Amino acid sequence: MKSWRAIALLTVSFAAVVFLFVRPHAAATRASALAEPSLEKQPASQESRTPTIEEYQPTSTLVTREHKIERAKFPFIDIHSHHWNPTPEHVEDLIKGMNSINLRILVNLSGGTGEELRKTVLTMKGRYPDRFVVFANMSYDDLNTPGFGKRVAARLEQDVENGAQGLKIFKDFGMELKYANGQRVHVDDPEFDLVFEKCADLKIPVLIHVAEPSAFFDPWDYSNERWLELKQFPGRARPPSAYPPFETLMAERNHLFSKHPRTNFIAAHLAFHGNDLQRLGKLFEAYPNVNVDIAAVLAELGRQPYSAHDFLIKYQDRILMGKDIYDVNEYKWYFRCLETRDEYFEYYRKRHAFWRIYGFEVPDEVLKKVYYKNALRLVPGMDRKAFPD
Repeated sequence: MKSWRAIALLTVSFAAVVFLFVRPHAAATRASALAEPSLEKQPASQESRTPTIEEYQPTSTLVTREHKIERAKFPFIDIHSHHWNPTPEHVEDLIKGMNSINLRILVNLSGGTGEELRKTVLTMKGRYPDRFVVFANMSYDDLNTPGFGKRVAARLEQDVENGAQGLKIFKDFGMELKYANGQRVHVDDPEFDLVFEKCADLKIPVLIHVAEPSAFFDPWDYSNERWLELKQFPGRARPPSAYPPFETLMAERNHLFSKHPRTNFIAAHLAFHGNDLQRLGKLFEAYPNVNVDIAAVLAELGRQPYSAHDFLIKYQDRILMGKDIYDVNEYKWYFRCLETRDEYFEYYRKRHAFWRIYGFEVPDEVLKKVYYKNALRLVPGMDRKAFPD
């Protein structure tokens, strides 16, 4: 009997302990749960939500040697720049910036024609005759009047007498330029044959921009590697409803090259084959009169440093330094790619590249050709004494 009473007493005591200590804790837990909403129900914070493609800009943790080059190793020629109707003040600013980065000669491709060309030459070369080169441009004002090609050739000859040292063809040629009847002017249109032959006679090069990056002609979707640029500049898209296909423009351009073997062409922007260097190599092999500049396509070379290095060595006589948009602070990316083997660094304009780039350091003899020797060979009238042998 006493044993039973002892067991009963222990049971009652244990129940009392549970009631006094466990229940209040459970109640407190439930109260806390009611007071604080669960994480699943909390509104998403800036850190927890998925960033957009434009917001996601991770900071690299990679640690490698870096070479921040502010000035080119050799004096160089920028074969591809644009300065419309420059003022004397603008020219003085250009000279200051050029001196700071070892840019010896700047080629202004936007000289115009006629009186505009004459004024531009006077403004840029008046005080600095050896620091600037000006290219002429075609006027299409009388495109629909018979004899257009002959008149353009005559105007070009006069422009050269007034100081022009080359001819620049802008991107509207082949894509947007049309006759009065609505027919597109093809890149290889026979009407312009006299113009290109005149360039050969005058021994001046033709720097020609045909088409755009091939991605601009592709569907504008999330698989397009130039999606961000097309979002920021929708007018750069080239849909088939409004423009000829990329391959059509390439075929017309190549036919133009073949029709005028005496004329030296410089195809702007790696001829838009920077994403396919094998194709560009075949272009060089087929047309000995064709050269290219690297303006605004450094990101294409920088993402394939091994191939770029080998390509520049193999075709060292056909590639020219160029920048396109003049910004003295952006040339250093070109210097870094051409002169170093730095790894995995950001390109200066994200819309051109969602990738990081690498240096593809080339030997000094190749560097000299890209920086100035090839331009000196192609463009008449440049001061060679300012450059090393």
